[in-house]
Amino acid sequence: MTEPFILTITNAVATISINDAPHNRMMLEYIDALEEELPKLQRDERVRALVFTAEGLQHFSVGMNLKQFAEGAERKGGADGLLDQRLRVLNMIETLGKPSIATLFGYCLGGGLELPLACHFRLAADQGAQIGLPEMDLGGVPAWGGSARLPRCVGRDYALDMILRGRKIDGQEALRIGLVTELCPIDTLKERAQVLGEELAKQPRLAIKGMLETIVGFESKGLAESLLDERAAVRQTRGTADSQEGMRAFLEKRDPVFNQAPD
Repeated sequence: MTEPFILTITNAVATISINDAPHNRMMLEYIDALEEELPKLQRDERVRALVFTAEGLQHFSVGMNLKQFAEGAERKGGADGLLDQRLRVLNMIETLGKPSIATLFGYCLGGGLELPLACHFRLAADQGAQIGLPEMDLGGVPAWGGSARLPRCVGRDYALDMILRGRKIDGQEALRIGLVTELCPIDTLKERAQVLGEELAKQPRLAIKGMLETIVGFESKGLAESLLDERAAVRQTRGTADSQEGMRAFLEKRDPVFNQAPD
């Protein structure tokens, strides 16, 4: 059996590529492997950003292999156990404390959109992407957090339009409604994700972590809680080697070089 994903680490960026081309289904083995690997990447000081992509250039992911649902439910002690694992893994991505980037190309459907929604940045191919949560067409509803995260990303009305109509959108529309932050030609999409990952990896590690903790999930927090999170991030970054380097670089009129010393 082939490995469920291919993991590479280059210039502090860990790339996790679904290894089931051309459709890149999110097999049971893929989610199991992610659940095991993500805590390791969180602890790995070499890794300061993550990219989620897929093998080939046809599709990011058509979502879960529905033929495996019964098997997965049996393995996890029921349907709720299976879905709980998916929610747990996507929450790990969102709260890892390291920025994550998803590449959207070809089909990005069901779980193939719900995983990118848990990432902090989404880049899409400028042509050929079909992005959506089509579970309504199967008589069901999104089950991996899509109906919770999509409205937080694009607003209630766009989320209702996509989910209730089972509508698939292209990269241009995804950019217009704020679902993605950039469009790229398909042949440079993965390269652009790596470049963005390297840019984020160069930022001060503790400052990045603090801002992710402050901003991610802000919709469910009150202003007072968000301000407390921000103050905690200020305390965590005050007087660190990176903050001192940033001040020196500003005074010396040069670009700062962060993450050179342990904090």
